[in-house]
Amino acid sequence: MTRAVTRVQVRSAVAADAERIAVLAGQLGYPSTAETVLRQLPRIQAAPDQAVFIAEAPDGLIVGWVQVHAHHFVANDPRAEVGGLVVDENFRNFGVGRQLMEQAEQWARVKGYREVVLRSNVIRERAHKFYESLGYTVTKTQKHFCKNL
Repeated sequence: MTRAVTRVQVRSAVAADAERIAVLAGQLGYPSTAETVLRQLPRIQAAPDQAVFIAEAPDGLIVGWVQVHAHHFVANDPRAEVGGLVVDENFRNFGVGRQLMEQAEQWARVKGYREVVLRSNVIRERAHKFYESLGYTVTKTQKHFCKNL
């Protein structure tokens, strides 16, 4: 069911949002559970250099979220990084993502960061166009490596 949403309330995430955060993470291709979110969210909330914001529709449904955090470097100034952005597939193209990104950018400004960066999978062409419409530019392409410990 698709519903038009022109304005959402953007607020900090709370524990009651865990189930929807997990469902939306799955829509982005990163399966999660409410239990995982409930385990991670308090750590994020307690850290002054991280935040999770929720987009809540007028009827109370959580339709998106964004996570933003500080990224510190020894040789460069710190910057803010969007660690995740997802809008419910039934609520895309109604401005929800834009409102969430505005909140992430405002958080970065308040914290004193002069730059916001993000990473987006090469297959997410619609997302790339969205970020470019917000003024973001591609600065490099890279490979992502991981090692289980």
